Amino acid sequence: MTIDVTAERVIPLPPERVAAYAMDWRHDADWTQGIRTAELTGEAPEGGFGRGAEVTRTAYFLGRRIDYVLRVASYEPPWLLDMISVAGPMPMHVTYTFESHPLGTRARIRVRGGPGGLYRLAAPLLARQVRGNLVKDLRDLQARLVEQE
Repeated sequence: MTIDVTAERVIPLPPERVAAYAMDWRHDADWTQGIRTAELTGEAPEGGFGRGAEVTRTAYFLGRRIDYVLRVASYEPPWLLDMISVAGPMPMHVTYTFESHPLGTRARIRVRGGPGGLYRLAAPLLARQVRGNLVKDLRDLQARLVEQE
């Protein structure tokens, strides 16, 4: 079974503001469920963060520590950040999109992948947990941004 989960939320701020915060790996642990640390472990070919950069995250999911590396496949601020896992317990593809909306920004996160190892047995639970986490992520993203205004 593969996982394909999407969550979205309209955030009452412009896309440039929302995306600048959400696409900055230094904020990952502030608003993304379970992430304890995030570190830029490989720069983009032109330097810094961008297409080809790699971010190593340490997270806790279903009570287990997970270390994984996401490589930036597409980076088009303020509209798109697309990342694929290149190391970790399961294949994963994470996409953040930001669209203009009459009330601000429609922020969307999509996670796709196939559970590997022990997670294969828990695929239905995993999908529900991921969806719940994404909903909370977007709620927390909005709360962080609104409190900064």
